Amino acid sequence: MAAGWQRLALALRTLRFLLTTLKSLNRSLAKIITAPAAAHARAASGARQLALNVLLQVQAGAYADVALHRTLTQAALSDSDRAFATELVYGTVRRQRTLDALIGQLGTRPADKQPPVLRLVLHLGLYQLRYLTAVPDSAAVNTSVDLAKANGLGRLSGVVNGLLRQYLRQSEDGVDPLLLPADPAIALGIRHSYPDWLVALWLQQLGLEETEQLCQWFNQVPSIDLRVNRDRTTVEALQSAFEAAGIAVDSIPDVPFGLRLVNHQGALTDLPGYEAGWWSVQDASAQLVGLLLDPQPGETVLDVCAAPGGKATQMAEIVGGSGRVVACDRAPSRLKKITANARRLGLTNLQTQAGDSTDLALFHDQFDRVLADAPCSGLGTLHRHADARWRQNPESTASLAELQTALLAEAARCVKPGGTLVYATCTLHPAENEAVIEQFCQADPAWRIQPPDPGFGNGLEVAPEGWVRVWPHRQNMDGFFMVKLRQQGFP
Repeated sequence: MAAGWQRLALALRTLRFLLTTLKSLNRSLAKIITAPAAAHARAASGARQLALNVLLQVQAGAYADVALHRTLTQAALSDSDRAFATELVYGTVRRQRTLDALIGQLGTRPADKQPPVLRLVLHLGLYQLRYLTAVPDSAAVNTSVDLAKANGLGRLSGVVNGLLRQYLRQSEDGVDPLLLPADPAIALGIRHSYPDWLVALWLQQLGLEETEQLCQWFNQVPSIDLRVNRDRTTVEALQSAFEAAGIAVDSIPDVPFGLRLVNHQGALTDLPGYEAGWWSVQDASAQLVGLLLDPQPGETVLDVCAAPGGKATQMAEIVGGSGRVVACDRAPSRLKKITANARRLGLTNLQTQAGDSTDLALFHDQFDRVLADAPCSGLGTLHRHADARWRQNPESTASLAELQTALLAEAARCVKPGGTLVYATCTLHPAENEAVIEQFCQADPAWRIQPPDPGFGNGLEVAPEGWVRVWPHRQNMDGFFMVKLRQQGFP
């Protein structure tokens, strides 16, 4: 009897073991079956999917920075994934022409004939293979295939896989798969991803070697420059605070209150001194514009196109409590940001005024110094605005020049007799810069260019006419044009 119970107990234990094993096999089989779907879901919810979503918005006409900010605000991504998505968006937009050329050479149809989503998936994959050394080749290919499947391109996922792997095969032994034409101007445009008209413009100004240097510079990740608030701290004290927090900064030659963050990642609002108003974000070349205007303590200053407010707050810091700065802009919403920043910096001498900067009758003959930092094509800040190179064209710059001419003439009417006027743009297009100044001086011969004081921006290019150009590849800062003007007959 006992032996029978033992045999039964052994059989039950065996059955339980078999059932447990079967359940384990079922779980494993379920994982195998659902693995592709899980991979697609991860791709759809990750940085690459977010980047694709943003690129689709840009393709529909949205500005890259606006679309990216809006999408990141709604996303639940880690800091590293957010940084990766940002790199993918800005990088693929910048390198669009190069990536399109590769698609045309490696595929059976040119890029503009591909389905829009497929074209962007290929952009993302090729960008990772060509420009992101930290991403393994296999990851770039496989995630691109997953991205295609997750976005309704399952039947075309083989195209993605085949084209990307063909790029890798042709890259073996260090051979670049990108084929370039013999024409040097077109070759530059394809290699560095710029429109032909813009490359031709720079070639006229700089020649072949420096044009290529400029093209390379604008494809870099932009630096972040800070302006120290002289009312709240000193450059040395802020440097010490950053060093104590393990944050590397460099001084900026010829920009006395400027510091440049070195390879910084993370929120700027977390940096030492932000809440205390010790500093503002402002590129070095933009700081030079305020230094060229050279406002003095106690003076009145008008900034006719003030938003986002970096120069207005800089000048408010310089003129002090006994002076006054008026920041004018058409958009009340943008003026609110200036007010908020002025409050953080502790500036009580800055007021805002909404209005059209081509109609400033309210301010005629009232200011010691006036700054006309005019709306422009932004061709000096292409590294910061990835899609600007594709949005501008010769026709748009001509239209901007008309606006700039009208704005400068109206700004001049706001200067007191004997006062100072500065015209500035963040573009490198002569039609928006030198041509505007020449036309202005011809229309009103009472105004003359006043060259910068000796020692201003040592190393900057001061033309014989007296205006200043900042070439990014030479000075390692945003491209700018600036010129100081004064009326004749005054000391």
